[in-house]
Amino acid sequence: MIQTKNKKKKVYDGKNITVNIYDISLKNKKFEREIVEQNGASAVLAFEGKKVLLVKQHRFPHGYVLEIPAGTLKRNEKPRACAIRELIEETGYKPKKLKHLIDYYPNVGYNTQFIHCYVASDIKKISEMMLEDDEFISLVKIDFKKLLKMITNGKIIDSKTICAALTYAKLNPNTS
Repeated sequence: MIQTKNKKKKVYDGKNITVNIYDISLKNKKFEREIVEQNGASAVLAFEGKKVLLVKQHRFPHGYVLEIPAGTLKRNEKPRACAIRELIEETGYKPKKLKHLIDYYPNVGYNTQFIHCYVASDIKKISEMMLEDDEFISLVKIDFKKLLKMITNGKIIDSKTICAALTYAKLNPNTS
């Protein structure tokens, strides 16, 4: 049951993603697969006491979404450095403590992106937000227990927020 890639044809090359069509072989059968290739990302579940820092931003086509601060890895950037950079850019806060939480593929069937999730504590406001021209973000602080309720009630739809918060709750049962 070995899978082999035979050919690749680039069908789209954009600013953030590339789409390739691969001819693959699996169990002596040939298939075509459309694969979205994009850089990895880092996300941060940041605590200020019992409150979690979330960002509210417009995510077309879904409208405004509440999510943990996150962003794409730059060329040769380490995931930890990306997490710190994104937390500062999107919130103005810098963590004194940053611990790896979990890594995952959000769209394992057709996308190469890999997300690194961290938990930040002992955070300190060091600047204003440093947003890019296409980012319209507001900072929201909510109780961690409320965040968990929002996840189970379907109010939080972002996979990195769900994955990081539920993993943290499982590893730290006294917080949930």
